[in-house]
Amino acid sequence: MYKIAVLGDRDSVLGFKALGLDVCFADVAETGRRELHRLAKENYAIVYITEQLARNMQDDIALYKDSVTPAVILIPGKGGSLGLGAAALQSSVERAVGADIG
Repeated sequence: MYKIAVLGDRDSVLGFKALGLDVCFADVAETGRRELHRLAKENYAIVYITEQLARNMQDDIALYKDSVTPAVILIPGKGGSLGLGAAALQSSVERAVGADIG
């Protein structure tokens, strides 16, 4: 059975535990990279990562861009949105459709 995880700083991701998601704490990119690769190996279908953490992990996240699992989805952290998640979604839609529909 596939699992879902949320990766980011403690204040941003702890609330997801109440929803039944697995939470992994990472305040720096190196810890985030290590956790992302571990989660990918451990049968996680979806990994949500806070934008604040993800901005320094773009190369690692790109490794899973064309993989079936895990789907890596960027979410705003406690500091608000940096626009990275929206940009990633726009890029994915453009790749899927073949044109900018926005």
